[in-house]
Amino acid sequence: MSAPTSSPAPADERPPAHAGRSRPRVSVLGILGELLILAGALLGLFVVWQLFWTDIQGERAQREVVESLDWVEPDVVSGITADEASGPETIPDELKRTDDPPAMDYPEFVETFATFMVPRWGEDYVKPITEGVTRADVLDPLGIGHYPDTALPGEIGNFAISGHRTTYGKPFADVSELEEGDSLIVQTEDAWFVYHVESWEIVWPTQVEVIAPTPDQPGVEPTERYITMTTCHPKFSAAQRWVVHGTMDYWAPVGHGVPEELLEVPA
Repeated sequence: MSAPTSSPAPADERPPAHAGRSRPRVSVLGILGELLILAGALLGLFVVWQLFWTDIQGERAQREVVESLDWVEPDVVSGITADEASGPETIPDELKRTDDPPAMDYPEFVETFATFMVPRWGEDYVKPITEGVTRADVLDPLGIGHYPDTALPGEIGNFAISGHRTTYGKPFADVSELEEGDSLIVQTEDAWFVYHVESWEIVWPTQVEVIAPTPDQPGVEPTERYITMTTCHPKFSAAQRWVVHGTMDYWAPVGHGVPEELLEVPA
């Protein structure tokens, strides 16, 4: 006789198909942790873009602007060195002047009208100067901006310029290295202008008197030919401004060599 077979258990007595398997739990802390990791990764990518990629883009763009100016000395674009046997001629002393330079039309907004060289910052340092100081239009894409309504190069008054200390090519990155007596050289289509550093100061952003016609003395009629550089301070912050002041030594017409100061890179 065959063994009796058991009949299937009633449906309501059968164990559920998922018995013995635990259901995954959704943890609020787990989701928050993943979101924080994602935010950290995105923040890291933003920092890389802000600190490095904008520098690459800015330096490339500023170099292209300088190279597009057909009045810039080729030796300046390629970098001037003092030990080149066939280096450029320097401006003769008899052409160095301290009177009024040739008059120039006031530049239009975002018009590049000059270049800037600082021997202490290296033989290949040459940056464009463009009218205006707005970030989106001038400082980010073009480098150094000229404060509207301040003097033009070589004029009596204050030729005031601004640039980034970090990011976007950081044209004023090494401003803290400048020393009293260092040369600051500007070239326009018609003339060279050689200034020297006289002083520096750290101010609040509201202290706009630093770019007054007579620096730090608003309302005082200027009698000298000044230059003022402004940038953010400290690095990676816009809390304050690092300001450098200088005065002009001489100007000279282009086409007769370069200022000898370009060949004198400070130690």
